[in-house]
Amino acid sequence: MPWKNNTDIMEFILLGLSSEPRTQVILFFIFLLVYMIILIGNISIIILIWSDISLHTPMYFFLGNLSFVDLCYTSCTVPRMLKDLISVKKTISYAECITQMYTTLCLGQSECGLLAIMAYDRYIAICYPLHYTTIMSKAVCVGLTIGIWLCGFIFSTSLATLTLNVNRCDNKEINHFLCQVPEVLSLGCENISFIEFVVFVESVILLLIPVTFIIITYSQIIICILKIKSSAGQRKAFSTCGSHILVVTIFYGSAMAAFMKPRSNSQPSTDKFIAIFYLIFSPMLNPLIYTLRNNDVKAAFSKLKFRMVYVAINLGVVIKK
Repeated sequence: MPWKNNTDIMEFILLGLSSEPRTQVILFFIFLLVYMIILIGNISIIILIWSDISLHTPMYFFLGNLSFVDLCYTSCTVPRMLKDLISVKKTISYAECITQMYTTLCLGQSECGLLAIMAYDRYIAICYPLHYTTIMSKAVCVGLTIGIWLCGFIFSTSLATLTLNVNRCDNKEINHFLCQVPEVLSLGCENISFIEFVVFVESVILLLIPVTFIIITYSQIIICILKIKSSAGQRKAFSTCGSHILVVTIFYGSAMAAFMKPRSNSQPSTDKFIAIFYLIFSPMLNPLIYTLRNNDVKAAFSKLKFRMVYVAINLGVVIKK
């Protein structure tokens, strides 16, 4: 197949999740509902944490950042996917494709770091409760968060640069519902074994190392919890950590299945199904997992509802006057 100069490529074609019109309509309404849940859930968490002073702690600071990342993460992919599900023409411009690839890389890597830091936060809170406020100070929390975003920017820039420098074939069809590094690389007409190796190494750094850190951290947490004499204290500690472990399993499990494998084992239908988990279902489940069994968030939500009712009543009185 002939090479195509990268500067001559003006657009790509996203084949999407299905080519059946009826299936596309069904998927459109399903993912529209899911996207609304993501927006409502994550925006609600951000508002609660911002408005309630009792939630101004390191744990909820990181949770608010995670909700913000999830909002941006899904907003970079789901609206475009919904548009393609009800459109006949499924083309995406070269600039939009590259922008989507870069932003999803950066945000995905930032989420990896946040989940690792949240595990460390729980480790300090449970294993060193008396030193928690000193170790996890405001400056430390802000510094860790900035470091995560900087790492995401650096790694994303290096991967995107390598991907853009690959000579691509005349074929412009991407068998996916979004632009990602593996899908864009699949259009290459040259030997990309070195770039694939770099992608694998970065995947190990960004996925396997944080997962290993989280496993070690939670092993220490479990040891500390088992030393707690109170059964009520053990249940509370396990409940707090259990939600985080579930989030980590869903996100990291699907992301590792997508990126930490050779190109020869890639199957488009499977890749698209896996991508739905770490791009869509994980951001949807995060607010539910972190709030359904969290008494602090429930209490903050109750206070917010009371304040909203109070404001509405006073507003009604003013209007009547």
